[in-house]
Amino acid sequence: MTTTSVDAQTDERPDATGDRPGPDRTTRRAALIAALVALPITLLVGGLTFAQLAPDEPAADPTPSATAPRVQSTAPVEMAAPALAERPATLCRALLSQLPSSVRDLPQRPVTAGPEQNAAYGDPAVTVACGGAEPTIPATSDVWVVNKVCWYADEQSEATVLTTMDRETAVTVRVPRAYEQPLQWVAPFSDTIVASVPSGGDIPAGCRG
Repeated sequence: MTTTSVDAQTDERPDATGDRPGPDRTTRRAALIAALVALPITLLVGGLTFAQLAPDEPAADPTPSATAPRVQSTAPVEMAAPALAERPATLCRALLSQLPSSVRDLPQRPVTAGPEQNAAYGDPAVTVACGGAEPTIPATSDVWVVNKVCWYADEQSEATVLTTMDRETAVTVRVPRAYEQPLQWVAPFSDTIVASVPSGGDIPAGCRG
């Protein structure tokens, strides 16, 4: 009976190498877990390193601004040059020779015809034409005296056309709508007109004084 009892105990003892995990299996499991945890961290670090080392993308060209100044034309301005009698031609040459090289911030530009009687400034061009005829206006029309010169303003769709009304020969200044307060643009020309073109003709009542 003793032998039987011993045999039974021997059969019920767990196998030391089969049922209980050994050191090798535990080590492999820990290594696997560590590898799984380390993999995402490695990928994250690698991505950040690549982003830092990657060259910056070239900057995009700036988009033109609606308020950016446009390029000013310096091409000759088309103007007519009618034939003038001797006296008006002489007065106009004197006037054109004394006109300023710029008016406010507008530089003078060449003209296509009659540089001895025409001038132009800026873009769009403010133009000066000497030697034309004075317009016929009603006695009640508004006129303005600017720096001792009498001016009549004809409001047109694209410009204000101002003409002298008190000179031997008329001088016409065309101010495009792009510029505000057109009477201020004739002020720089008025001083030269007074010095170059004598007063004369039928001066409107609004300019007498």
